[in-house]
Amino acid sequence: MSDENKLVVLWTSGDPEVAFKMVFMYTLNSKLRNWWDDVVLIVWGPSTKLLSENIEIQNHLRVIKESGIEIFACRACSEEYGVTNILENDLKLNVIYMGIPLTEYLKSNAKIITF
Repeated sequence: MSDENKLVVLWTSGDPEVAFKMVFMYTLNSKLRNWWDDVVLIVWGPSTKLLSENIEIQNHLRVIKESGIEIFACRACSEEYGVTNILENDLKLNVIYMGIPLTEYLKSNAKIITF
């Protein structure tokens, strides 16, 4: 699959309203309505902490994951906030160091949107 029709959503905001009204809405619809062939969500920075603490956001993220969207969380961020266990074990996310993967996305033909 070409990166031409790949969307990478970089979620950095710790604001729940941004999560519900922008990140989750656009990411999920992008997949369900086939706006993009491939959709990836990256949890980075303050969104890592918000996700670990907010059950409603966790439930929405599970719906996104069940839709087939690949989700990654930044390990450096999760370690800094002390929430790696929650993201890996409770939410079953791919928690990895994201510096190199994000750089690869930026150098590719994928489209990146940040909230």
